[in-house]
Amino acid sequence: MCRIAGIFNPEEQYLGERIVAMRDTMYRGGPDSSGVFVHPQLPLALGHRRLSLIDLTEAGHQPMIDAELTIVFNGEIYNYKELRATLQHYGHTFRTESDTEVILKAYRQWGVDAFEYFNGMFALAIWDEGRQQLLLARDHAGIKPLYYYIDGKSLYFASEIRAFAHSGKNFAENSKWRSAFLTFGHLPEPITTLKDVVPLQKGTALLIDLPTLHVQEHRFFEWTFNAKLKQEEEAIKLLRETLEEAVARHLVADAPIGLFLSGGIDSSLLTLIASHTRKDNLHTLSIVFNEQAFSEEKYQRLIIEKTGAKHQSFLVTKDIFNQQLADAMQAMDQPTLDGINTYFISMYAKAYGLKAVLSGLGADELFGGYPSFQQQKKMELVEKMPERLLRGLQHFPDHRVRKLSYIGMQNSAAEYLSYRGIFTPVSVASLLDASEAEIKDDLAELSAYYPVKDLKNGNRISWLETNFYMQNQLLKDSDFMSMWHGLEIRVPFLDKEVMLMAAAIDPAIKFKKVPPKYPLVKAFEHALPEAIWKRKKQGFTFPFEGWLKENEYIRPSNGAEEKLYRLFQQKKLSWGRYWCALLMNRFEERI
Repeated sequence: MCRIAGIFNPEEQYLGERIVAMRDTMYRGGPDSSGVFVHPQLPLALGHRRLSLIDLTEAGHQPMIDAELTIVFNGEIYNYKELRATLQHYGHTFRTESDTEVILKAYRQWGVDAFEYFNGMFALAIWDEGRQQLLLARDHAGIKPLYYYIDGKSLYFASEIRAFAHSGKNFAENSKWRSAFLTFGHLPEPITTLKDVVPLQKGTALLIDLPTLHVQEHRFFEWTFNAKLKQEEEAIKLLRETLEEAVARHLVADAPIGLFLSGGIDSSLLTLIASHTRKDNLHTLSIVFNEQAFSEEKYQRLIIEKTGAKHQSFLVTKDIFNQQLADAMQAMDQPTLDGINTYFISMYAKAYGLKAVLSGLGADELFGGYPSFQQQKKMELVEKMPERLLRGLQHFPDHRVRKLSYIGMQNSAAEYLSYRGIFTPVSVASLLDASEAEIKDDLAELSAYYPVKDLKNGNRISWLETNFYMQNQLLKDSDFMSMWHGLEIRVPFLDKEVMLMAAAIDPAIKFKKVPPKYPLVKAFEHALPEAIWKRKKQGFTFPFEGWLKENEYIRPSNGAEEKLYRLFQQKKLSWGRYWCALLMNRFEERI
């Protein structure tokens, strides 16, 4: 796991200095080593910071050069050993044990089609001297971030938005980020805080000719549902085997690796599966609180006793939270309502001596773990209401009712927001001194990026939760919060084979209501304690709402915030919406 950056700009006189500045802004995500490549003729520079997990020797240093190919790579290729063996069969020889070299040889063998063979998480750039072409690529699920800017004269890319401020180029602020943040509680792709700086789409490679900057887009993966598996016994058996193989792949590392154990279904399953591979060397960690309403310790203990894991619990108190809050805000590369919980678990994983951890992220989206899966039938009834009545819902005092007004907009972004929206368009317009029509037009424009097509029922919700919530909030938060601590988070449920398996299971099996996340529980019912799957879903939450209410950070700093703060104190504005508006203002100061 690493951080990467790149510049192509014929007008840049200090190319070497600029790429080092971009690279080292992200030093916390790659503390082990660093490197640069500056082309001897072209105004092209690549930068890399390394967090070493596979082949810890200097042989794995980047940028890695192999004849005419140069690469900077952030991520892991979990099936690199199998690919290495295949490439050796084709006559390729290797000088390192790294997955980075496997990427280069695979690209030499198959060209851009090589990405179809990779099972992993990655964001990378390859300079092909022979073709005079720069290639940017991002993994099938968008687990690793890659942002870029391209115009007719220059190209810039980086793993984090913060790096662009140190590029020597002045990037304008994106006028749409505030309304998007107030609406979603995060910035949905392709929106960032910088104008024309956008994320590379997942499952996509860009082939950029230099010096012309002519761009070709190559899609090498698209997640689609097919429901081929209609026999429950076969589906459960295949899912069990696929997930076991995925966990084994994700445990491959030459550095210390462990698991986040919350005590819920997903992390408990991963720990149980990993215990068969790691046996006497299984490390788990969790966070606990003095506030018992947030404690999951008794469920964590069930799994620890069953697996014999070497477990460490870390107590987070209000004082510790207050001490670390400013640093957590600095770690936030883009504004988000969430992420502070990942900041703390990552901080303690690092303190525990781990360099990588497995997380249960993705299981809820794939297997129906959110309330939205149960609410869908009610939403279908709301859709039948007259349009005028739907519009009027956004004026109700209860926000749960106000959100339903999104249904009347009839686009994918609004459909998602009817489940998870923060502020409604009329409220956003009021906060930003804009028109409601402007806010709605932005949402309609955004929806073109998210073509939900003709999916129905559970698969439709799965698509929305995966492409909006997981993609734009959970994965993004997990990346920048963990990398701030020099930690890699791995997500076995988003293994390419697991995602394809989930898409192949018939919805009638996949979304059975009891037990929750039916296929996962059934696949491992012999091992998973009943108390784990019968408990009420809690989610990975902190008591920080109560802690923050006593923190100076949330005190209003201007008249607009004073008004919101009074509404919050009068319980006319929920904590989540007050926190959202406050974060927007705090983040403005950093742009």
